[in-house]
Amino acid sequence: MLGSMHGACFSLCLQAKKHPSLIPLFIFIGAGGTGAALYVLHLALFNPDVNWDRKNNPEPWNKLGPNDQYKFYSVNVDYSKLKKEGPDF
Repeated sequence: MLGSMHGACFSLCLQAKKHPSLIPLFIFIGAGGTGAALYVLHLALFNPDVNWDRKNNPEPWNKLGPNDQYKFYSVNVDYSKLKKEGPDF
């Protein structure tokens, strides 16, 4: 496995030396793949819809309060200042 990855990297470097105009393409494809992998990792670890332990925590979304940030990025909302509007369950 490691040998084949080394061979692929070596082949990629040879292509970059032969055709230098491909270097930006390799950089952007690598950055896009890395960004996509990091976003999927973020969703798997921090999204309240994903449940890794069904026995001890069957409904993790019920434990989140109104001041927890659900979105990846929020522009105008300060979640620490929100008040709870509903009843306690």
